[in-house]
Amino acid sequence: MIRCRMLFLAAAVAVLAGCASSVTTSTAGAQQPKPPGQIAAGKAEVLWLGQAATRITTPGGKVIVIDPWLTTNPKTPADFKQLAALGKVDLILVTHAHGDHLGDAPALAKLNNAPIYTGGGMGQTLVSLGMVPAALSQRFGKSGTIAPFGAGGPKITAVRAEHSSELVWKNPATDKDETHYAGEPVGYIIELENGFKIWHMGDTGLFGDMELVGERYKPDLVLIPIGGHFTMGPQDAAIAVRDMIKPRYAIPIHYQTTPQLRGTPAEFSAALGASARTSVLVPEPGQKVDF
Repeated sequence: MIRCRMLFLAAAVAVLAGCASSVTTSTAGAQQPKPPGQIAAGKAEVLWLGQAATRITTPGGKVIVIDPWLTTNPKTPADFKQLAALGKVDLILVTHAHGDHLGDAPALAKLNNAPIYTGGGMGQTLVSLGMVPAALSQRFGKSGTIAPFGAGGPKITAVRAEHSSELVWKNPATDKDETHYAGEPVGYIIELENGFKIWHMGDTGLFGDMELVGERYKPDLVLIPIGGHFTMGPQDAAIAVRDMIKPRYAIPIHYQTTPQLRGTPAEFSAALGASARTSVLVPEPGQKVDF
């Protein structure tokens, strides 16, 4: 069994059986992604930056950033509020168009010349509004699987999420906010080069087909919203993990960023119960988990 060295939120209740190799604090200066040759075989790194913002460094050295709401995110560590602090970014995934998920994706895409992939129909709206050039907006659909880095690289599948996806955009000509169609919300199954699978669920409520997605893709790790109000709360998230998906690991996200998001990791772990087979990992924003 891989030895565990975990740092948790003080109030969290962690389930540690068979857990990831380590959780460590990251800083912008010290945590630049390594070239592929310097990454240990079979290792992956997940850096959580508050709300749903996540950076995944794959075993082959590809850097995938999901829902990068960073510069105005109250939970993002100060070191990472400068987008350049993320280091090189190869690809950006956005689960839906709400500001706390789309966030800084257009600016990050242009900074790194990295494409934004959207699985629910948001891409054309980003281009039509002039938020990104067409070359940086790539589309696919639910149940569609892409291999953006070619054979042998990570594979990404868009899957259902139960939420909404309107895009609020300030028109520079009128200085007024406008609301635009932005497709449908999605989650992403990311299969890394070594076969390890991560389900970033974005924002979602509980729905029965989570069991189908779990059976079809068998994710090892889920990043699951627990805050409530706009998404699942701790009790529904526990049902999803324990009874439907049954992953090896779960990292709770999308909680306590705003007053409405009251759910806590401790409540999630308590609802999950001691008999659950899933290890709950609770990094603080700015901490990374190595697998």
